[in-house]
Formats: sequence, C-alpha cells, structure tokens
Amino acid sequence: MNSLRSLIAAILCVLLSPLPAVCAPADSAQRAGEIKALIPAATRNAQTAQAKDALAWNDLLQTGPSGRIRAGLLDGSILSLGSSSELRVVQHDSASQQTVLEMNLGKLRSKVVKITRPDGKFQVKTPNAVIGVIGTDFFVSYEGERTTVICYAGKVTVTALGNAKVNSNSQSANSAPVVPVILNAGQMVVISNDVPPSALHADSTPTAMSSASLTDTDVPMPRPPVVSHTLANLLIVGIPLVVAGVVIGVVSAKGSTTLPCVINPKTKQCG
Repeated sequence: MNSLRSLIAAILCVLLSPLPAVCAPADSAQRAGEIKALIPAATRNAQTAQAKDALAWNDLLQTGPSGRIRAGLLDGSILSLGSSSELRVVQHDSASQQTVLEMNLGKLRSKVVKITRPDGKFQVKTPNAVIGVIGTDFFVSYEGERTTVICYAGKVTVTALGNAKVNSNSQSANSAPVVPVILNAGQMVVISNDVPPSALHADSTPTAMSSASLTDTDVPMPRPPVVSHTLANLLIVGIPLVVAGVVIGVVSAKGSTTLPCVINPKTKQCG
C-alpha cells in the first residue's frame, strides 16, 4: 500500500512539475537569513559554522568561549551573538513580519527593522522573560537565571514569565506592578527568579555596562583584500597609458599609406 502511494505521489510530481512547491518535501526548511561573519569557534546545528551559511527556521546557533556570530535575517535585521551563547531561530517570516527567537544562554544584540504590519512581532524569549520590539536596537543576556535587557535605541517591552520578578537598582519603586516593563533608549531592566519586586520600572543603564554589552557582542565584518599603494598607482597610471598606446597604434596603422618608389635616373635609387 505504501509503495502504491509513493508511486502515485511520484506521478503527481511529474505531472505538476511547473509547480515545484507542490512537490517539495513537507519538512523542507524555511529560509530565515544567513551568517554574515563569525569568530571561531561557532556552530550551526552542532556543525562547524561558516560565513554565508544559510539560516532556516529552528536552526540552533552556539558559540564557544571565544566564538561569536553575526547573522542577517531576511527582513534586514542583524543579530550579533556573543561568546558562550546559544540562540535558536524559531521563526522568521519577513513577509508577515513574524519573528521569534529563543536564547537559553549568553548575550545577544539585535538591530531590528521597524515593524509596520499591525499583527507583526519580533520577540526574543529567555527562560524567564519575553522581550518584544517594534523596531529598535537592544541587548539581551541570560546568565544565572537572570535576564538583563538594555535598550540602545527605540522602545522595548519586557514581560517576566512564571515566578520571575522585575528587579532594578533604582532607590524608588512603583506602588503597582507594571506589566510589561517599557524601556526607552538608555534604559535597562533585570528579570530574576530570586529577587523580590522591590522596583518595577526601568533604570538608566550604567555607562560601563552599556559599553561592555556592545563590546561583548561585536563581530567584525570581513574586510575586502587590501591593494598596496604602489600596485594601485601602477594600475591607475599604467592601464590608461596602455590603452592610449593601443588606440594610437590602431589609428596610425589605419591612416598610414605606402608611397610608390620613383627611381632617380642619376642615382638609380628611390627618391
């Protein structure tokens, strides 16, 4: 019976060959983007990662103590994963603007393009928090059951999950819970499982912490080959001279004529 079904499916694929989507495997990977740059050691789905590797839904990116990954999503958003980190691209549909990322460990910087669809979303989930954005530049870290979120630009919403609480270093506190916490540029919040909600609003980000978060997720892009000044000058000057010489030679060859030889009666020579 199974062989008969397989035969029928094969025949249908041949007949419907102009429609490749019909014949594609049901479990074919949906593309989400690609790796732009990395610092070894880093892996994609437990295999050594390389620049220009394609990213698909549910791909798992992991970095070692010295590794980092910079990835570009199809909508133009940029993800910079720090060392000793783990990130899963659960979903990324650029057309419907539906993106979900899961980070169970480490540090991540996200530069997200603006969400324009009313039902669009861009979420980063940690074990104890959900971070949502409309279009912004922000940092998320999850270490020791603590989620730290820093907003560099735009606006970020942070919601604690389960028994996690919103913690902050501010001396003041709101009288009522704020869900979600809204971060503006220059603000941060910490979500923890073991700290009482002594403060329920965003704090200003310490300068040192903001600088460290940027450094920890910096992944340099590959530089193009460098041409020495001497070689560059030779190419700049030499190529036009060669071209000019060829043009002059061709013009001279086309314009030249051969005069007939007239014998001088006295010298018996031409001229």
